Amino acid sequence: TLLSYFRDNIERMSGYIPGEQPKDGIYIKLNTNENPYPPSPKVLNAVKEAVNDNLRLYPDPIVTVARIKIAETLGTKPEWVMAGNGSDDLLSIIIRSFAGPGDKVVFPYPSYMLYKTLAELQDGNACAVEFNEDYSLSDDFIVEDAKVTFIANPNSPSGTMIPHSKISKIASAIDGVLVVDEAYADFAEDNCLSLVEKHDNILILRTLSKSYSLAGIRLGFCIAQEPLIQGMMKVKDSYNVDRLSIAAVVAALDDQKSMRTHVEKIKDTRNYLTKSLQDMGFFVYPSQTNFVLARCMKGVSAHHLYQTLKSRKILVRYFNLRRLDDCLRITIGTREEIDTLLKNLKELVDTKKHTKIRDACYH
Repeated sequence: TLLSYFRDNIERMSGYIPGEQPKDGIYIKLNTNENPYPPSPKVLNAVKEAVNDNLRLYPDPIVTVARIKIAETLGTKPEWVMAGNGSDDLLSIIIRSFAGPGDKVVFPYPSYMLYKTLAELQDGNACAVEFNEDYSLSDDFIVEDAKVTFIANPNSPSGTMIPHSKISKIASAIDGVLVVDEAYADFAEDNCLSLVEKHDNILILRTLSKSYSLAGIRLGFCIAQEPLIQGMMKVKDSYNVDRLSIAAVVAALDDQKSMRTHVEKIKDTRNYLTKSLQDMGFFVYPSQTNFVLARCMKGVSAHHLYQTLKSRKILVRYFNLRRLDDCLRITIGTREEIDTLLKNLKELVDTKKHTKIRDACYH
């Protein structure tokens, strides 16, 4: 074997693999939970205006105007807010702030796979605790001496939700910090923001990627009590949010109406997709997000459906992982995109049924 320059834990890791972004051709893209509707026109104007001579200057390192706007929108204090280059940046700051080599980092399984990757980067002890069959949290989710506990709520890839009373109990029971990753909160009926006042070890994460249609502008933010925010400020990159993103977040939060309108459309389409998939024979987990997780019926291969849809220029997410390998995760696109997907799925599932009936007749 060649001499490796990497730390042992990096050498052993496989690394996080994001959903595929096609390089060519027109795809119906239902694999990375992007919003199918455009961002607010206010955002486009603000970003265009920010493209000026000031780009030669560094941005405000602590993004004051953005923090004021976020605090105002969510009913908290600017000192309780930190912004980052997408919420993945904040996840990385959190893990570097609170967990070192050998420290326990807890997260449920199956969930957002980046949590495991981040724990491995720190050479931490990644503790995956199995979700119950219905994606509720089991009682052994509390791990003694855990430095960081991650909960995506609503969860990805299941789309399911843990009630905030349960989250509050967990925060009281653990020793370390509890990170509630609320990337999909705007599509849900509830959220955990109110728990930040109550618990000094809770960090709530939000992003502009999903509900504000700004996955291409990397901006996420974290809400926590001031001592946590101040400590994390030492760990972040000096200028982790650029001028265009600062302009974008202020404008996006200024247009709640456009965000809400798109969220309502997505929720309507989500109900329509869920019912249509159930009618076809799929099991669909109850979703509070902008995607659904659909489990295939017996005798139908999720991987085969994924491959065939891809050959027809429709991308959905397939995870070759335990508990997920018989499922497809489908982002809620426009009504037209979802109709195209359903038409193709119906053909594929019906063909499968007919083949089975035909085979049975020949035997």
